Amino acid sequence: MLKIIASNIFFVASLKLSKEIDKVFTPHQGQKQVIVTEEMLQKLPDPVKRYLVYTGVLGKPIIQTVRLKQVGKIRKDAEQPWMNFEAKEYYSANSPCFLWVAYMKFFGLPLVRVRDFYMEGKGNILVKAISLFTVANSAGKEMDQGAMMRYLNEMMWFPSAFLGGNISFESIDSNSARVTLKDMGKSVTATMYFDYEGRLTNFMAPRYRDMGKNKFELENWSTPIREYGEFEGLKLPLRGAGVWNLKEGDLEYIDLTVTDLKYNPDEPY
Repeated sequence: MLKIIASNIFFVASLKLSKEIDKVFTPHQGQKQVIVTEEMLQKLPDPVKRYLVYTGVLGKPIIQTVRLKQVGKIRKDAEQPWMNFEAKEYYSANSPCFLWVAYMKFFGLPLVRVRDFYMEGKGNILVKAISLFTVANSAGKEMDQGAMMRYLNEMMWFPSAFLGGNISFESIDSNSARVTLKDMGKSVTATMYFDYEGRLTNFMAPRYRDMGKNKFELENWSTPIREYGEFEGLKLPLRGAGVWNLKEGDLEYIDLTVTDLKYNPDEPY
């Protein structure tokens, strides 16, 4: 009986999520395909140019939409246990937005759902138990900044987006560069680190951390990349982590692996 009830609730919640997914994908229908050329890379800092060549974007279309799947483990802080999760994520590359939907399973059932999104300059995290009861609902200017920074970071899974008109770079040295994303009158800036082969190895930035009860703290944040793989003919991060670099020490709060990635999918779901 419990499985039947959970399945029915899950179905209703999925219908609501499908409307948000449509908002991510619909604006791109029928857009003209643009191919990445060497000329597009000429004015970039050397490590960024090396990175994009390494990924294999040259000669391939600039991506418009993305759907990926992840598995991993997540925790709120060092005092909380790790929880396994499965997630799907949807991105728009031209007009920045993402929708991340993760399920934490208990007794084999997806009893906790986390929905994180950035859209039209706004960020929001909604946590529900059995897709019905709200556990947390975080919004506000700090969430906007955090979600926008997350989007900038996760462009590593569709790197042709770094060639967009809303992105600018500032050279630091042969293995790092600052990157800035502008959207809806706002901007976020981070530092990207690369190895000599061109792989992105880390991404560091100030980002607001949600402490609960509408409290946020601006902390240093990083996403070390632990493994690369190949998706859609590109060399992309396969496994990585999210880390809060706190004064009292590093707090790793998520470890994830991409299990599937599709560009410009005909069927977003």
